Amino acid sequence: MSEYSFDVAKVVEVLNHILEMELAGVVRYTHYSFMVFGPNRIPITSWLQGQATESLTHSQEAGEMITHLGEHPSLGIGQLLETHKHDIFSILEESLAHESKQMLLYQDLLNLVKDKSVMLEEFARRMVAEEETHIGEVKKMMRK
Repeated sequence: MSEYSFDVAKVVEVLNHILEMELAGVVRYTHYSFMVFGPNRIPITSWLQGQATESLTHSQEAGEMITHLGEHPSLGIGQLLETHKHDIFSILEESLAHESKQMLLYQDLLNLVKDKSVMLEEFARRMVAEEETHIGEVKKMMRK
């Protein structure tokens, strides 16, 4: 019998998917930061680099949650597609899609652990809030 009141295998599966998506975010945002040109390059590049750093932190947190549960973190990385669209609006559209997928994963995690693990529930809630904030920021940046 498990010491946990939730399906550990399913939670670890979602956490590993989160880990992989966050690592893909590191690569994605770093790549985007290289591809920004023009008079607004410096603030946009700084924002993108900050997103890459935050994705790395989130991936580390997900990995720590996995090992806390006695399981093995994935060595995989989420899907990376090169669209070759590097104008700011296209970068923001791709960022919005990526952030939206990540938020769904965190919501899945929250649904699996709600009222069953304070640690995992608090992690999931914090991450959903952060993803909602990022989505809102990107939407504001896309407004004309």
